[in-house]
Amino acid sequence: MLTLSTTLPTLPEIIDGLPNISGWETEVLSVVNHHAPVFLPTTNIRLANVQAVFAIALHMHQPTIPAGYDGGLINHLQHMFEHPQVGDNHNAGPFAYCYSRMGDFIPELVHQGCNPRVMLDYSGNLLWGLRQMGRDDILDNLKRITCDSTYQPYVEWLGTMWSHAVIPSTPIADIKLHILAWQHQFAAIFGWEALARVKGFSPPEMHLPNHPDTLFEFVKALKECGYRWLLVQEHSVETISGQPLIHKHLPHRLIARNSQGETISITALIKTQGSDTKLVGQMQPYYEAKTLSHQELGSVFVPPIVSQIGDGENGGVMMNEFPSAFKQAWGDMVNHGGGKSGVVGICGTEYLELLTEAGCNLEDFPTCQPVGQHQIWQRVSPEICQPEAVENAIQELKKINPNFHMDGASWTNNISWVKGYENVLSPMDKLSSLFHQNIEQLLPTNSTKYRQALLHNLLVQTSCFRYWGQGVWTDYAREIYQRGERLLS
Repeated sequence: MLTLSTTLPTLPEIIDGLPNISGWETEVLSVVNHHAPVFLPTTNIRLANVQAVFAIALHMHQPTIPAGYDGGLINHLQHMFEHPQVGDNHNAGPFAYCYSRMGDFIPELVHQGCNPRVMLDYSGNLLWGLRQMGRDDILDNLKRITCDSTYQPYVEWLGTMWSHAVIPSTPIADIKLHILAWQHQFAAIFGWEALARVKGFSPPEMHLPNHPDTLFEFVKALKECGYRWLLVQEHSVETISGQPLIHKHLPHRLIARNSQGETISITALIKTQGSDTKLVGQMQPYYEAKTLSHQELGSVFVPPIVSQIGDGENGGVMMNEFPSAFKQAWGDMVNHGGGKSGVVGICGTEYLELLTEAGCNLEDFPTCQPVGQHQIWQRVSPEICQPEAVENAIQELKKINPNFHMDGASWTNNISWVKGYENVLSPMDKLSSLFHQNIEQLLPTNSTKYRQALLHNLLVQTSCFRYWGQGVWTDYAREIYQRGERLLS
């Protein structure tokens, strides 16, 4: 069982008007770096009774923008409430309910004798914004299913980048800062024990780096921050021989090799391709799992897993169809195996812990690497692996194939978070450089000035400023950059 030190401080959630995103790094890392099982002591699922499983995650995010009173930093959800006549801002109320409703659905289903599961992924921006708006009701509803032992076994939180930054184009030195910032804030809201249970990671936009050095540092940061596994998009990875995945319904070992030839690995659950919100909104993973049966993993036959994530609030399917489909699926499971046998829902960490208990080792998992890396390693052997050789291989491949790139791969192939956004990326990189030169080594992480500088550095990296094209969103990024530059100069 998980036991935590009784000397851990109670963290403040807001400090000098800022979210708690730094200052307790030692305590955070001591809490998250443990090997105790999280779900095994409480799970009511036995693999021997199960044919196949599915895991669904709900992704929730609203960016922080400089659009409040007198240009103050507010959450976009607040902006929607304050400007209901603009675009689809009339959906602010339904969005807010979507952020809260799992706190109603899970207890309701549990009391009906169902055996529900859900994984939750909330950006730091959104969690801070809800508190800024005074929406304690939403956070309290989430606390109920996060901290109450009656409901907690049915819910798994996934860590993420604090400010919804896409990892391939995030300055490498800032990746771990985002991860730690989210862990700080989560512990401040939900407590240390809840943080100790967060073992899976959800990359924003499902964007996986394929540059060898970025991927290596990302996986290294995840492991240093106590994470055991992450979700990856099916088409963002390949087998070690460069082929599409063969066993997408089994956990994989994601291999990261950098340009120095060092390797590191972490478990990956494969999010299968398809229309994200529609698949989750209509509970398709449950119905897909019904078509599957045991697969061999090492020397053990195990139930395969269908993993899927989608926006938890965005679009008519999630707002209108999901509640009834979600409840109907769990009721259907009760009628076919009591909700604990046959085809069942599960949380990612719960599944992996049950596999370990059944005798599966990490070495038994099929391996994968980010898409495109096979072509690099064909040209650079481990014996001569040096940064110059890797860079030469990348440039050679770009000449041969104009579609080859090191921008990473995400949930979609038709959106780039790099092309056409030099006016955001260049200031973003400059602000990061200023932060590490002028602040990081000079000020303690628990000082207000450090936290202010860190906040602006992380905020300008929010993916939304590079999603909606040039205009008001890139203007937001420029304004945050300019404020950050003034703080750092």
